[in-house]
Amino acid sequence: MSDVEAPNVVWAPQAGSQALFLTCPVPECLYRGTRGPGKTDALLMDFARDVGRGHGAAWFGIVFRQTYKQLEDVVRKSNRWFHQIFPDATWSRGDYRWEWPDGETLLFRYMDDPEDYWNYHGWEIPWQGWEELTNWPDLECYHRMKACCRSSVMNVPRRIRATANPWGVGHNAVKMYFIDPAPAGVVVENRETGLRRVNIRGHWSENRALLRAQPDYPQFITASATSEAQKKAWLEDDWDVIAGGRFDDVWDRTKHLIEPWLKADGTLNIPSSWRIDRSYDWGQSAPFSVGWWAESDGTIAPDGIVWPKGSLVRIGEWYGWDEKTPNVGLRMSDKEVALGIVEREIALGIRDRCKPGPADTQIFQLDEDKTSIAATMLKHGVRFTEADKRPGSRISGWAKLWGMLKAR
Repeated sequence: MSDVEAPNVVWAPQAGSQALFLTCPVPECLYRGTRGPGKTDALLMDFARDVGRGHGAAWFGIVFRQTYKQLEDVVRKSNRWFHQIFPDATWSRGDYRWEWPDGETLLFRYMDDPEDYWNYHGWEIPWQGWEELTNWPDLECYHRMKACCRSSVMNVPRRIRATANPWGVGHNAVKMYFIDPAPAGVVVENRETGLRRVNIRGHWSENRALLRAQPDYPQFITASATSEAQKKAWLEDDWDVIAGGRFDDVWDRTKHLIEPWLKADGTLNIPSSWRIDRSYDWGQSAPFSVGWWAESDGTIAPDGIVWPKGSLVRIGEWYGWDEKTPNVGLRMSDKEVALGIVEREIALGIRDRCKPGPADTQIFQLDEDKTSIAATMLKHGVRFTEADKRPGSRISGWAKLWGMLKAR
């Protein structure tokens, strides 16, 4: 709601993140932050600000959510404002569609699967809005629809806008694409496409209209959170929480992340009496992960700490994923992965010390030629042991890891 008191003003952006979002010139913009700064209103108004600018039917947009049921709140807010701002606009409940006398159109649609893109293939959708982007498990739907962010009419704006809180199944995908590359307000340019993106941070304290009506709103956020991590996410816009994970309640980056133990030449400085091994979670179309671990024998570490015997420190990782699409793998051959492991162990200075550790049992399965992924990797100098996949082993393993994180 607006802070402007003039009677002829129905809605105006509040100072701060709302105003920044509505004046952002960058093609891709994520309005992220805590609960309550007015992100949904701002998303609707981002489309509305180009209504009546002479674009006519060429000004066309869609607000996406994962299900029609989730669209209800966005629809309700659009009805609250648009009937007042645009008395001549018409709303079709049956088709979830706003239409304006000059031809501008805004649709509300669901997109649950990347294949839903084919419902829009060939469309010109110069404005696309994604409400609660972290509700999607990845950004494949979001990226696919970029092909439709176009217009054959001169001077029609093209914008992709999204909102998100730090939580949900897509937390990590949104974090990797929008949050990690740069701080809020700093533009990132894709080196391959030249497409620019930015994130703008909102906070509940900016929403003066809400706080006037409900001064205790922050307490309601706190009361609704199911964990300390969720409270940090919703109340403080903390994207470093582990969202939707098995270790949400014990993970703490201030405790579990340490500075790398490095020598002057850049190789790892691991006590000679500690065991070093590697693990492997196989993937080809999906990402793979190679992890390197150092296990303490109770002697002093390079950081001066005496880590209890049996403590595990993850000293390196190679995560094989397509950086444009977080849940898509590199489709590397088994030989290429093995050679990549050797190359990295040489660079880390642990090649002669690294022992074989557990790997996904799938790599030990024999194919029609009576060979296996593990056998191929062994030919190129990388050996693994078969992970324990007996019934109940995964649950007991999670419990053990939870206990180790808790003890830190």
